[in-house]
Amino acid sequence: MSKKPVLVIMAAGMGSRYGGLKQIDPVDPYGNMIIDFSIYDAKQAGFEKVIFIIKKAIDEAFREGIGKRIEKYMDVEYVYQELDVLPKGYEVPEGRVKPWGTGHAILCAAEAIDGAPFAVINSDDYYGRTAFEEIYRQLTTEQDGATYQYAMVAYDLYKTLTDNGHVARGICTADDQNHLVGIHERTRIENHGGQAEYTEDDGATWTGLPQGTIVSMNLWGFTPSILIELKRRFLPFLENVYKTNPLKGEYFLPFVVDELLQEKKAEVTVLRSYDNWYGVTYKEDKENVMAALQKLKDEGRYPQKLWEE
Repeated sequence: MSKKPVLVIMAAGMGSRYGGLKQIDPVDPYGNMIIDFSIYDAKQAGFEKVIFIIKKAIDEAFREGIGKRIEKYMDVEYVYQELDVLPKGYEVPEGRVKPWGTGHAILCAAEAIDGAPFAVINSDDYYGRTAFEEIYRQLTTEQDGATYQYAMVAYDLYKTLTDNGHVARGICTADDQNHLVGIHERTRIENHGGQAEYTEDDGATWTGLPQGTIVSMNLWGFTPSILIELKRRFLPFLENVYKTNPLKGEYFLPFVVDELLQEKKAEVTVLRSYDNWYGVTYKEDKENVMAALQKLKDEGRYPQKLWEE
């Protein structure tokens, strides 16, 4: 009998563009944050344990602002993503302050995951109830066979844009069996009068992305095999990054998934969510997010107070 799925939340990012610890910024009158809505949805879907990946620098504020509230409802564990969590013989490149990326974050949580299937989410994205139900069902029914069996929840790109600046998204292609074929990180996508376009040369040229384009918002479902692959591939990544981009190179989870796809070692089932995504990428986004979540409460999709104290 495999272990019950656990939820892993990547919350080590300090939200540099947003200017502060956006994980600890309420989006309703009761002090709930986007992360609360995700955990509430995950709990309804069947998850009982949550692992928070944070930085030691925000430990106290995070436990105080979020952890203590959630501990009453879920089994909670904390792990730390720090720059110096590196394999033996490796040191942080001089002058580096940027974290090592989402793949490294998951490696930091390997011990706490403890061989369970797990879902991964960002701390500051609203995913919607359906996403957690879909991923939980996948994690409890699918196991690795001849290939690793992973899953991701895809969103309609046009439901994930902001009017207040640019966003980075993993643009996905799927085959007619709903298996992921490839994922390409586009780091600067903007909404130009209702048309999504991306640039790779600082805005000199723009390429349109059509309606119906699907994106990853970092909601993944994994069997424990991903941890072995992340560990195995981290050393070659470091070797390369120390030579080519020691201050900024990041070990992205989607890159590793993409490598496994190209090597035919993994199959990733694309689960679709037709819910709107909400997130506070910029301060100006907050008002819209608050209004949207209040509307969902008024429609009865959430209680007015998520957690009864």
